[in-house]
Amino acid sequence: MDASGDIGQANYDKMKTFVSDTVGGLDVGGNTQVGVVTYDRRIRDTINLNEYSSVTALQSDILGFRYRGGTPTNTHNALSYVRRLILATRYGDRSNISNVVVLVTHEDPSFPTEVSVKYRFDRQMR
Repeated sequence: MDASGDIGQANYDKMKTFVSDTVGGLDVGGNTQVGVVTYDRRIRDTINLNEYSSVTALQSDILGFRYRGGTPTNTHNALSYVRRLILATRYGDRSNISNVVVLVTHEDPSFPTEVSVKYRFDRQMR
């Protein structure tokens, strides 16, 4: 979740509600694990895949994320963090289950070339 300065508190609150509502429809604690990362110039809040078995507790944590509004929008760092840590076995990744990453942002990243290079690199590593 993009938490950079251009978003603003009102839009950040809308994003949190959207993400919370979305995970509310998933089988958290059953077949589905959810990880969440908020970022601006750096990684802010994280929820690991194996952290919650209750959808209600997960939603509460998401809704409790604090808006900090830093700049720039380092989307490439967030994607790298997700790839290296959130999607790691020690944090709940399951090798026999496909991963889905959803990026919630307000605009193009501050460093679009870095995001493009990161995407191509990660695809080659599969």
